[in-house]
Amino acid sequence: MWIDEAIWGHRLYDEQLPWMVFLEFLNVFYHEEDKSRAFFEPNGLNTLKYRCAHRLHLRNILFNNPHLAEIRQNYPNESNRWDEWLKRMKSATGIAHAQFNYLRHHFHSFDDFCETVSLIRSTSLEVNSNKRWTSKFVFPYGKDCLYEDLDNTASTNDRRFFGRTGEMLYLMLCRTQRKVELLTALKSRLAETDPTWDSIIKCLQPADETQLSGERANSFLPYKHHESFDQLAEDWLAILRLNIPSFDVFPHLVNLAGLHLITYQLGVSRQLLGLETPLQLICEMVAPKKTLVREISCDLYQQNNLLPAQAVETFISRIENSPAWQQALSDNGAFEKCRKILRDEVRWGEEYDGPSDPEQLITALRQAAMKRHRQHVANIHRNYGRDIGLVSKRGTVKLRYAPTDALLKTLLFANVERRIELNQFLDRLHSRYGFVFSDKQAEQVLAKGEFDKKAFQANSRRLEQRLGSLGVLKRLSDGCAYVVNPYYKTINE
Repeated sequence: MWIDEAIWGHRLYDEQLPWMVFLEFLNVFYHEEDKSRAFFEPNGLNTLKYRCAHRLHLRNILFNNPHLAEIRQNYPNESNRWDEWLKRMKSATGIAHAQFNYLRHHFHSFDDFCETVSLIRSTSLEVNSNKRWTSKFVFPYGKDCLYEDLDNTASTNDRRFFGRTGEMLYLMLCRTQRKVELLTALKSRLAETDPTWDSIIKCLQPADETQLSGERANSFLPYKHHESFDQLAEDWLAILRLNIPSFDVFPHLVNLAGLHLITYQLGVSRQLLGLETPLQLICEMVAPKKTLVREISCDLYQQNNLLPAQAVETFISRIENSPAWQQALSDNGAFEKCRKILRDEVRWGEEYDGPSDPEQLITALRQAAMKRHRQHVANIHRNYGRDIGLVSKRGTVKLRYAPTDALLKTLLFANVERRIELNQFLDRLHSRYGFVFSDKQAEQVLAKGEFDKKAFQANSRRLEQRLGSLGVLKRLSDGCAYVVNPYYKTINE
């Protein structure tokens, strides 16, 4: 059925956490950049088509190769080591007539080869996860490190960890007003990264490693413009222009991608529900004991978590209350006409085998839609929030907004050029993302019965202490506290 996709796009997928989203995005970006059309949709909206590399030689060597340590220990002779390892690798998965002889010419010795493999494995993403080997990924040092997620047989993409959310992220940036600036900044940053690592990865692959996937198509984003798209682009631009060393910029881009996908989902939900007030995220700086801020944050988290499900309910109610549906109810053959409306609107109804009654039909749709929604899309807020360090259970059994140090630094780097006063920084976080840390912002959004000035002042002091311990806050003799971006650089610097 086409309900979650009609509301948010094809598709938000909870098992594809932000790092996987970023990797899928890079696969799309590099392909489109090679075609000189990155961040543009020359054939019209939602016409994206691209191909990904498989790099099965590299992946078999790194993640489907348990023999290295044993051979290195039991075969002291250099030639015997290579011969034994090459013999065992003839059955490498997904490669017809597997040949790895090229490695003998790429490395001075088998020991060098083993050490290189060990090094690359140690820097891989989710290195200690129990994912299948075809779903493990090299850190994106460069173009030669990128490939798509594959199934157990290493033959097709089953969309488990590359579930199209990266394609949605790419389309979001295609539709921002600042896409030209962003393209320039991203290309410049990728060109500045150290090419040595990408060269090392390339040494593990044959010169003719050209196997590509079939054409990937049918990406869909339902909005031509949205404020979330522009805010994401502005934050990425701010990060890309900082003097952050080499690949250290990537985790900040990942955090911001995850954050804006969350705010996009919640923001679209609120718009569909007709909620005119901005999204609010009351954040607790973790205290040793339970506080009022924690209670409010827990309650608000639960309210926000229900918004996408409420949006699905509202979407279906709009169909039920539409003039077309109401007209169908009064016509002869009402059931078949109502079922045709659902087929046309949400691609659902053919498999329905219940009573021939329009009311039963729409009830069955609601049940099926909510069941499907709860499987993946409903979990985006929680799973992405936890992964980027926004949502936590630290110190309690309930989830609430409690940003980690890493996320706080990302937010500061994206919103502070050189330095600004702490209260100005908190105002910006509130106006831009809905974050509430201090009493000033809390008083604006909470009812008098919920607002406790002292509790939020204590929360603000804990935030100040955290920022001070991170080395990004300075308190001057006049009592003013400033947050400082150590990576800021001027145009002339």
